[in-house]
Amino acid sequence: MPIGLAVLLVGIAARQAASPTARIQTRLSMPLPRAALLAPAHGAFHLGAAAALRRWQE
Repeated sequence: MPIGLAVLLVGIAARQAASPTARIQTRLSMPLPRAALLAPAHGAFHLGAAAALRRWQE
């Protein structure tokens, strides 16, 4: 591979990795602690469904 082409490809990859979309995707793919999944702060696994069930029971 010619050196100029390799430098161009490295530059393109660096710009793509620094893009806002790439940074958001990186945060989305980070695993959450298991404790956060099993004990959410609001106390329900699906907050909207929990609210609907409370309204239905009333």
